[in-house]
Amino acid sequence: MLDVYAPGMADVPIGEPAFLILTALAAEPKHGYAVIEDVLDISGGQVRLHTGTLYSVLDRLREGGLIEVDREEIVASRLRRYYRLTGVGQARLAAESARLRRNADAALARLSGFSLRPGTGAA
Repeated sequence: MLDVYAPGMADVPIGEPAFLILTALAAEPKHGYAVIEDVLDISGGQVRLHTGTLYSVLDRLREGGLIEVDREEIVASRLRRYYRLTGVGQARLAAESARLRRNADAALARLSGFSLRPGTGAA
């Protein structure tokens, strides 16, 4: 199986949840709930991560060396673990952002010549 989180895999697309989590962690270290809230904000309210999805992606990102634990603290008798982007994670996020931008630019360029027939919704 191809490990798209591993270092050196910058040309292999990562999924949207991983991309958004890396983006959330690019600004500063965050704990799980803060990541969920930031992803919701980054996505304009379109992506709400479930905790199971969040922690499975965080585990894969840690195993791939893209993020690491920044610190842990106890809040209201519960462990709160903060995660941060690594140098590898920063490079991976930059590469994925560039890939997505190229794809979006290509789509917009092709759409610029596309027109719908009035009133039909068809090309």
